[in-house]
Amino acid sequence: AQRSAAAAKEIKTLIGDSVAQVNAGNVLVSEAGTTMMNVVDSVRQVNDIMTEIMAASEEQRAGIEQVNVAMAQMDVATQQNAALVEESFAAAASMQEQATELAREVSLFRLDGRAMDSARARARDTAAPVRRAPPRLAPRQQANREAFQETEFEGR
Repeated sequence: AQRSAAAAKEIKTLIGDSVAQVNAGNVLVSEAGTTMMNVVDSVRQVNDIMTEIMAASEEQRAGIEQVNVAMAQMDVATQQNAALVEESFAAAASMQEQATELAREVSLFRLDGRAMDSARARARDTAAPVRRAPPRLAPRQQANREAFQETEFEGR
């Protein structure tokens, strides 16, 4: 009977230890469940942040694309303006040349020496300095000019 009592006592101790270990295991399982829930929540937060970053990156890409389009349009406008400036310069140079030639042609007429001198001075003073291209006259204009220069007017 003593042996049975010792065995019963030992079994009771083993059952008590087993219950304590099961309770400790339950606590650990509960803590692991809480930790897993925290990990899942953290993964969801990271996913949400990544989604926001992706949306912001797409907006940034669209903004950069708009800037590129605007820059291309500005480049085209700048090139067009440069071409217009060149054309305007050429037209101004041509007009200056024609005005000078006209003043030279008109100076051949002698109506009143003083009036022509002051007209020449005004034409010279108002003429803007422009780089001049070589004169281009049509063959008929060139022939007329040469014929005109060869003929002296009687008042001269």
